[in-house]
Amino acid sequence: MARKATNILLQKAKKSKNDEFYTQLSDIEKELQYYKSHFQDKVVFCNCDDPYTSNFFKYFVSNFKELGLKKVIAACYNEQTLDLFQPKENEKGFFAEYSGDEIEVKQFKGDGDFRSKESIALLQKADIVVTNPPFSLFREYVAQLVAYNKNFLIIGNINAITYKEIFKLIQENKVWLGVHFGRGISGFIVPEYYELYGTETQIDAFGNRIISPNNCLWLTNLDNFKRHEDLVLTKNYFGNESNYPQYDNYNGIHIDRTENIPLDYTGDMGVPITFLHKFNPNQFEIVKFRKGDNEKDLSVNGKSPYFRILVKNKRLSFVNC
Repeated sequence: MARKATNILLQKAKKSKNDEFYTQLSDIEKELQYYKSHFQDKVVFCNCDDPYTSNFFKYFVSNFKELGLKKVIAACYNEQTLDLFQPKENEKGFFAEYSGDEIEVKQFKGDGDFRSKESIALLQKADIVVTNPPFSLFREYVAQLVAYNKNFLIIGNINAITYKEIFKLIQENKVWLGVHFGRGISGFIVPEYYELYGTETQIDAFGNRIISPNNCLWLTNLDNFKRHEDLVLTKNYFGNESNYPQYDNYNGIHIDRTENIPLDYTGDMGVPITFLHKFNPNQFEIVKFRKGDNEKDLSVNGKSPYFRILVKNKRLSFVNC
């Protein structure tokens, strides 16, 4: 129930104008430690971040010399309002730049939305984008990064894997998952007006309200060690065929858990979407997503399990029949 409750909060973000889930510094430090070699002499852009409160901006400023950065930029969106009593200048977005000396804060002419011409102009000057973008705009956000050929490391919901645009990028080995995943991301800071309920919520020592949905991931095109690790396979298909039912509408077997992938099966296998956190492109080939030969969801004995990714073991050249 606790996980369901916190997931409901993330679902609300899809319908909200503001996806206000802020990343904790501890989670940023935990993930970024594996990418330090990528940042030497680079310009980093955090384009969904208020520089006064963003832990991403704080991390890069604090580690500026250690990472060998050239510059870090954080840009903040300011939602336009119809309040006649609010000064117009307060509706403008702003951004901060740091090159190792002082932090300079400047105003946009517009609202600072990541899709605005002003924000895109900063994006074009950047080498790497690191942030927690609005979950409700995740497809559009990633599409922009790809269109401008940017390196990136961003946080998203696990279900983003199921978006056809994102899955295609993963299948083509253009993006992949980061090191931490699910419970490996400890939680998000939320505003006071977000309701806290369930056991996986807390108020920390600094008074921050934390929710831990346990269903988020890091998505990146920066190389990391994890994507080169082989998934250790310990199960056998032959002699245990009853544990691996055939699909009704596809020539392949159903795998209930990633840990149950057999080491001796050369054909196509339907694995859970969470498999992608263990995916090594040198070990497995991603064949397709979700659909059988009839373009309907994969099914076993007339029932469709939750979305499956069809994969094949590249390392097996033959099978003992």
